[in-house]
Parts: sequence; structure tokens; C-alpha cells
Amino acid sequence: MTYILGGWQSDFSKNWAREGMEIADGFAQALGEGLASVSLDPKDIDVGHVGNFVGDLFAGQGMLGGFFALAHDDFDGLPTSRHEAACASGSVALLAAAADIEAGRYGTAAVLGLELMRNVPGQTAAEHLGAAAWTGHEFGDATYVWPRAFSDLTDEYDKRYGIDEAYLRRISEINFANAKVNPNAQTRGWSFNNLSFSTDDEANPVIEGRTRKSDCGQVTDGAAMVVLASAERAAEYARARGIPLESLPRIKGWGHRSAPISYRKKIENSAGQEYVFPQVRRAIEDARARAGVSLEQIDVVETHDCFSMTEYMAIDHLGLTAPGESWKAIEAGDIEKGGRLPINPSGGLIGCGHPVGATGVRMALDAFKQTTGTAGDMQVEGARNVQTLNIGGSTTTTVSLLIGT
Repeated sequence: MTYILGGWQSDFSKNWAREGMEIADGFAQALGEGLASVSLDPKDIDVGHVGNFVGDLFAGQGMLGGFFALAHDDFDGLPTSRHEAACASGSVALLAAAADIEAGRYGTAAVLGLELMRNVPGQTAAEHLGAAAWTGHEFGDATYVWPRAFSDLTDEYDKRYGIDEAYLRRISEINFANAKVNPNAQTRGWSFNNLSFSTDDEANPVIEGRTRKSDCGQVTDGAAMVVLASAERAAEYARARGIPLESLPRIKGWGHRSAPISYRKKIENSAGQEYVFPQVRRAIEDARARAGVSLEQIDVVETHDCFSMTEYMAIDHLGLTAPGESWKAIEAGDIEKGGRLPINPSGGLIGCGHPVGATGVRMALDAFKQTTGTAGDMQVEGARNVQTLNIGGSTTTTVSLLIGT
């Protein structure tokens, strides 16, 4: 059993390069602030794991595990590793750390996800992010690979079930509104008008295919960090602070599935099946089965919304509706705060921001906050179980965690 002791998230509105920060600076800040948030010292950490997708391309920097000892001399000698799974990199790092703890190798783990992404022009950033697609084989005619990929998913939903794109705009509107009360959200100060979520080509221009500006998640710089602990170490931690062990959230269940890197191959493989992305559905179900938790027992979802279409897909794959009927949950207000199952009270990737390697860790941290009643204005009252859904590429890697008390 793996517990979450707490952690820290950077302000996703910050532009590190403009503030004179390198990726090592962002790492050191997240590590230091994360340890301070749980009142632990470097000597209390047994192993370090880093989630990062494209540090090599954006910053020319690999070997990110070496930043632990660079940040503090007491980490010299700490076993570390870096994990890459595109946008699911942070969640894969969490899985590796939890496996370390469950195997009895280590009692505590520092898991840090980060990305430096605003230091290059937008087109260059889009090209770097295209490394998660099947390079040289798909989307070669696209200016922006991922807006195109999820435009194609919109086409696929339209073909199989029919789709009203107004519901995609509504997803974005909800997530931007949620981000307004998130003190770390990239878009918390952004302004919108009645045309921002429309089909007005000037106010909400087409980016690629059927994907418009409001549909897009917000790439940014940022980091998130959590500390994981074994049952024994968590019990020691709780006793030292005079709190019940049961008050600390734990990773109750997990799901981890991979599919072919080719988007087209995924679609071909799911032809005639119930779900467009069966491996996403399996990851979701695996997490619930391992946790012994049903959909009805889940209070909050933090899901991947790199585009509004991604969340539209997630809604039916999570089981809120039958396949292809996600619009029903949106229309009924089920996904809003106060609804049947609030989705992305943080604002998600669209509202909060998406420093790719940090996203999975940020989701876990928000789950910790929700289940400890420390989410501030984002709090969903009485939240005990949070499910995360973190997707890399065109659902090439999917990780879902069930976190709760």
C-alpha cells in the first residue's frame, strides 16, 4: 500500500525563461517546496523519480535524475530515474515509485514531474510535441499535430455516433471557469466574452481541422511534486504529527495500458467495438477493480483534456454515459462542480495548464488536496475518492489512479 504525504505545484502561469530560470531551477524549486510542504528533509527520502517528456528537445537536457543531488548535497547517492510516456510521463513516474515502495525496496519516494516549454516559438514547440506521434507516418500534412489528431477523433465520433461540437465548447467553458479559482492555474486571469466559445472564426479561430482555439489545452512551464510512503513510514509520519493514518490518502488502485503508437491503427483495432479506445476503458476499469471502488463511489475526476474532444471521449469511457452519449452528461450538468461527478475542478489541462511531464503528478496532488479537504475554492465537499485519467499521445499510454482515504 502506498500513501501520499503531500506535495507542491508551481504556478503554471509563470514563464521560466523570461524569469531567468532554467529547467534545473524549476526542478530545485519544486523539490524544495515539496519537501517543505510535508516538513521532511532530503535525508528522509529513499528514492527519486522524475516524469518528463521532452526536456531533451526544449532544454537540450536529459539525465534529469541528476538534478536531485544538484539541488541539495544530501541527495548525493540517492537512487533516481527518469520516465517518459509523453503526456502520461508523470503518472508513469508515480507508478514506478509506488512499485518501488510496494516491493519493499524503499520506504519513501519523491516523485517530480516537470517541463520547460515556453522557451521556443509555438511552431517549434508543436514540432517537438509531435515526437509522441508516429513520426514520418502520420499527420505529416498537419501544421499542428495534436490539434489535428483530436480533430480526427472528433470526425471518428461523428462517424460512429454523431456529435454536436457545441458540447466541446461547453467542456472548455467549464474548465476555464473552474481555473478561475485555482491559484496556480495558467488561465486564472484570462478574460472571455460571449463569442469565445462560439464558431466565430475571429473570436475562436480554427487551429486545425475541427479544433478551435478554445478547444486546446494550454502548454506551459511548470512542475509538480509529491512524496509517497509505505504503510510503515506513513504510520511513523502520522504518529509524529498526531494525525490518524486513515486521514492520509493512498493509491487504492491503478490501471496502466498501452496501445499502438499509430492513431489509425487504434481506430482500426476498435472498429465494431463498444469503445473508440478500449485500452483507455480497460485502464479505468483496472484502477477501480484494484481499488474495489465503483463509479458511484467516485467523488471527483481529474482527467486529461489536452483538447475538449479528449474530455468528451473520457466522459463516456469513464462510464458516465453510454459510448457516444457524452453530451448527455454535459447537458445535465453532471460534470460541473455540484454535479453528479465533477470533472477537473482544477481547470484541467485546458484551464490549469499542461506542462506535459508534470500533469500526471499534478493530478495526483489535486487528488490529495480533494481527499484531505485542502483544495480551497476548488474543493468538492466530502470528496473521499478521486480518479485520475492521464493519457500520452493518441492514447498510446493511459494511466488511471484511484486515490482516496
